[in-house]
Amino acid sequence: MTKINVVIAGDYNGKPIEKSGNTISIIAESGFLMPKTAVQLNKSTVSSYEIIDEKSRKSATSAVGRGAVGGFLLGPVGLLAGLSAKSKGTHTIQINFADGKKSLIFIDDKIKTALIKALF
Repeated sequence: MTKINVVIAGDYNGKPIEKSGNTISIIAESGFLMPKTAVQLNKSTVSSYEIIDEKSRKSATSAVGRGAVGGFLLGPVGLLAGLSAKSKGTHTIQINFADGKKSLIFIDDKIKTALIKALF
């Protein structure tokens, strides 16, 4: 299973991505004796980005399956609860930095929304 909120390829490969308030950062260095250094993802550091892939962790097929099980176990209320279960998305985004570096990141909906706001 792939980790979420991490750089999966390119510069900063394997580094975590964090959201603090309205700031999205790649944690470039962090350790016991090392100070935490972060590369902020904002309009001045990122020249462009591209959403490569979006996946939903729960497919329409599984929603129907959940609805059927919910309907069987709990009647009409269970059917509606199963069909309306919220799905959480994950996103693969290519980041092109102003300094020429590139990273491919894998993030959740929360960080994607904040990232797009920061880059708008």
